[in-house]
Amino acid sequence: MQVLGKALTLALALGGLVAPALAQAGTLDDIRSRGQLECGVSSGVAGFAAVDANGVWSGFEVEFCRALAAAVLGDASLVEMVALPVGDRFAPLVSGGADVVARGAAWSISPDAGLSIDMVGVSYYDQLGFLVPVEMGISSAKELDGSTVCLLPDMVSGQALDDFFRANTITWTPVPAEDDAAARRQYLDRTCETYARSAAELYAIRATFETPANHVVITDPASRQPSGPVVRQGDDQWADIVRWTFNALIAAEGLGVTSANVREMAAAPTANPEINRLLGTEGEFGSLLGLSRDWAVNAIAAGGNYGEIFERHIGENTPIGLARGLNALWTKGGLQYAPPFR
Repeated sequence: MQVLGKALTLALALGGLVAPALAQAGTLDDIRSRGQLECGVSSGVAGFAAVDANGVWSGFEVEFCRALAAAVLGDASLVEMVALPVGDRFAPLVSGGADVVARGAAWSISPDAGLSIDMVGVSYYDQLGFLVPVEMGISSAKELDGSTVCLLPDMVSGQALDDFFRANTITWTPVPAEDDAAARRQYLDRTCETYARSAAELYAIRATFETPANHVVITDPASRQPSGPVVRQGDDQWADIVRWTFNALIAAEGLGVTSANVREMAAAPTANPEINRLLGTEGEFGSLLGLSRDWAVNAIAAGGNYGEIFERHIGENTPIGLARGLNALWTKGGLQYAPPFR
C-alpha cells in the first residue's frame, strides 16, 4: 500500500510537469509556427471593431487582439483580424478559422454548454437595448407593447428579447434582418419601430447616423449581456494565456501601469510586489504560461491598460459616449477586477 502511494505521488508529480509540455502542442504552437495571431472581431461596429478605407482596423476589440499578439509574439502588429458573421460570432472559432474571439456574443448557457467554446473573461458588462426614434417619446422598454422589432439572426439576442417581452406580457413582432447593415436600413426607413441588440453596440450604431441626437437607446434594466474573450475548448494553456492577458490589462489599470510608463516601471523593481510580478521583475509567471518574462509588459505597451483602451475607443469623450458604469474597476463601483498576480 505504501509503495502504491509513493507510485501515485510520483505519477501525479510527473503529470504536473508533463502537462504544460503537452498543452503547448496546440494553439500557441500554431500561432508561433504561423508567425501571426488570427483574432475574431465584430464587423463594422464603430468603437469596437471597424476597418477604414485603407484596411486599418481599430476599436476596443482590436486593441485586445493586438495586446494578445504582443504578449504571445512580442509584436502587436503580428495579428490578422477575422471579421465575424453577426449571426454567429463563434463559427470561425469553432471551425478553426480564428485562434480567439476578442468579444463574443452574450454569455449564456446555450453557447457555453452547447458549443465547443469557453469564455475566459468579461470585457464588457452590457444590457439588452432598444434603439428608438426620440419622436416616439418612449423612455422605458416596457412602453414597446405592440412594436415591430428589427432583429439579427442571433439566437442569444432573440431569446433575450423573447424573455423580456414574455416576462412583461408585451406583444411584439420580429422583423428579421440578414445583417446589421440591413437592420439599420430597416430601422431608418421605419420598416420596424425599434432595433434590438446589446445596448453598447446600439450606442455605436447610433453614433454613425447623420443625426444621432434624433435617436435614443433604452435598456431592459433587469437584463444581463456579459461578453468577452472566447477560445475553443480543449486547450487549457491557450485559455490561460488569453485569460491572463485580459487580467493583465485590468490589473494594470488598478496598479497605475499605463502604456506611457510600463517600460520604465519594468526596467527595475518597484516598491509594489504585485507590479513587479505583473511586469516580470519578480517571479517566473511568464514561464507558467509558456511566454516570455515580459509578456505583460508587451501587452500593456501595445495599447495601454483596460481603462486607456475603453476611454480611447468607446468612452464618454468619444462619439460612442459610453460611461464606465459596471465596467469601472471594482474600487470605483464597477465589476471589473483581476485576480491577484501571485
